[in-house]
Amino acid sequence: MGARRKGRELALQALYQLEVTGDTAEKALHDLGESFEGSAGARDFAWSLVHGVLEQREKIDSLIREASDNWRFERLSRVDTIVMRIAVLELTSPPGLPVEIAVNEAVEVAKKYGSSESASFVNGILDEIAGRLGRKMSPPTTGR
Repeated sequence: MGARRKGRELALQALYQLEVTGDTAEKALHDLGESFEGSAGARDFAWSLVHGVLEQREKIDSLIREASDNWRFERLSRVDTIVMRIAVLELTSPPGLPVEIAVNEAVEVAKKYGSSESASFVNGILDEIAGRLGRKMSPPTTGR
């Protein structure tokens, strides 16, 4: 597993811990660093994601709310919400991760940590958000 994927997983776990316990970001990341394997690069990336999500949470949540208009935000799975928050941060923070990579990474993390419906739900919401941001995914190319 690459350092960035591991960083996303650590960020998910830290943000989840913050929601459940109310700990500080520093404590959550410290606790995870003590108990989970991961390179320094993965931990640094997780740190930047956690802080980015916390700093931009209102903006990120607004984008998710707008894109999930058929779902009450408060009823969304915590894991799905956090996975989407990380992906939206990566889509909206300069230089902006390519949509295909941000969505694919979120879907893979959702498959691992979410429910059986998480991957398709996360994919659909992130695709909608990307469209609203003017960053629609490229259509698949055919191998002619």
